[in-house]
Amino acid sequence: MAVLPSVDKPREMDLLVGFIDLQRFHSFATGQPDREIAEMLSDYYELIGDAIEGSRGEVVKFMGDAALTVHEEADVDLGVIALHDLKRGGDQWLSDRGVNCTQTVKVHFGRVIATRVGTRTDKRGDIFGDVVATAVVMRSKGFAMTAQTFRKLNAETRKLFKKHTPPVSYIPVDQRHTD
Repeated sequence: MAVLPSVDKPREMDLLVGFIDLQRFHSFATGQPDREIAEMLSDYYELIGDAIEGSRGEVVKFMGDAALTVHEEADVDLGVIALHDLKRGGDQWLSDRGVNCTQTVKVHFGRVIATRVGTRTDKRGDIFGDVVATAVVMRSKGFAMTAQTFRKLNAETRKLFKKHTPPVSYIPVDQRHTD
């Protein structure tokens, strides 16, 4: 997918937005050599990239131990499944490497402003808007998506999730309600 590189001026787009963050990362990283943290994050970024790019999505940016991703509207099912699989596989990947962290994956769908931002000589694709903010701040202890996202899924993909309240979000069928 090359949505953001093709944007040459601010444009409204309906996109699936994923936000991935490591829980307990600060505690894990405290006292660890910086080089080891950098190497682990580099490998982790590749893991995220493989999952997102392999489902026709795009990593917008990495921010420390977090990542922001997008999928086009036509690829919502692929994106949700990839993010769900990344939650499971990524947590195992972290555990196998002795990284005492788990991922929180939050997903929202809606209209964003896609544009290129940066310095005068180095502009990069990025997204802005309430949809991005919602994906970042929604509550989750594992994987969660908004009702707007759930409504975009086909019937088969919907079977993987159940309603979780309040506020309404959808979590994997085998994940316990903890709120």
